[in-house]
Amino acid sequence: MICITTSTSAGLEQTLPWIFYHKVMGVSTFFLFVEGRAASHDVSKVLETVPGVKVIYRLKELEEQQAKGRIWNETWLSSFFYKPCNYELFVKQSLNMEMAIFMAREASLDWIIHLETDELIHPAGASEYFLRQLLSDVPGNVDMVIFPNYESSVERDDIKEPFSEVSMFKKNHDHLPKDTYFGNYEEAICGNPNYFLTYGNWKSAARIRDHLRPNGTHRWHNYMKTPNEVKLEEAAVLYCTYPKFSDLTSRHDQCGCKPTKEDVKRCFMFMAAFIIASTVTEEEMLHWYQERIMWTDEALKLKLLRKGILTRIYTPMVIVHGLRESGVFSSVIAASQKFISSVKNSNSSMTAGVVSSRKIGHGGESQATARRGLQISDEASIFSAIPPVSS
Repeated sequence: MICITTSTSAGLEQTLPWIFYHKVMGVSTFFLFVEGRAASHDVSKVLETVPGVKVIYRLKELEEQQAKGRIWNETWLSSFFYKPCNYELFVKQSLNMEMAIFMAREASLDWIIHLETDELIHPAGASEYFLRQLLSDVPGNVDMVIFPNYESSVERDDIKEPFSEVSMFKKNHDHLPKDTYFGNYEEAICGNPNYFLTYGNWKSAARIRDHLRPNGTHRWHNYMKTPNEVKLEEAAVLYCTYPKFSDLTSRHDQCGCKPTKEDVKRCFMFMAAFIIASTVTEEEMLHWYQERIMWTDEALKLKLLRKGILTRIYTPMVIVHGLRESGVFSSVIAASQKFISSVKNSNSSMTAGVVSSRKIGHGGESQATARRGLQISDEASIFSAIPPVSS
């Protein structure tokens, strides 16, 4: 059995499609370490009702437990301690991964993967499009499976639901011939400092073995031995990088430091987008987004698609769209609200007194808020998938 662990503050509109897509892929268990919006009542109570999902809140008890973690003694992580913003998040994620290993062992699970809620496993290369099948084909002496990352290549600035609307991705250099990668590098970066906007060091799945530990937020290691790992030749992690313009504009809300380049550099590892989000106007941000994030040059897209640097991947779009059309997401919300309502009614029948109209109104507002979280505008569904480009 496979589990995925994540640290998230995302709402239901992102989290539910992500969970159910990976359920279709064969993932049985999810360890969600929630903060912010994900920890709010409207979101967390829905997540708690999804079978296989374990919601872990950042409470005092969790922090006290993690303060005793072995990972604090690791020299590779020590340079991230007691720093703000992105560095603090990196440490939290590592601590959460350490706890998730323990929980996975307790549940007798076989594999563990750490993903963000804007990343999807793409199990290409298996006999069927199924992560469980892909990992079952891995030899028993392999400890870790490497998934090179592909980065989303956004073509519009009005995307509402990335998993259903983004079909173009930039391949990792590990899945490209060297002459193709180096020969087209300058055109592929679109004026950005690096090939990818964020990370390029893959993600991985690890077998649950004795002495397993995190090795950063992308990899795993073992305290007692060097893991035997294999890198997959076709499967990948699809990372939706700033697929919505609001992903960029919201960056300045993640940091309370001064909006200067020097302060932002102190706070974030992937600096370009954070510097832009923290130091310029929204109009300037939109111009930067359209110039550096969006792919609008049709001739260049065609060239890089034919070279294989860019690729169209439709299967996740079809799966998520099918799940949405089937009513799975709205049904989960309705079922959770029904359960919460039944608990409230049961509790109210056991206590004396009259329920105020304010409490009744709050319940209705909570239910409406959860439902709105999954409502995507009709415009988001009218964009048809772009057909494959012939060679």
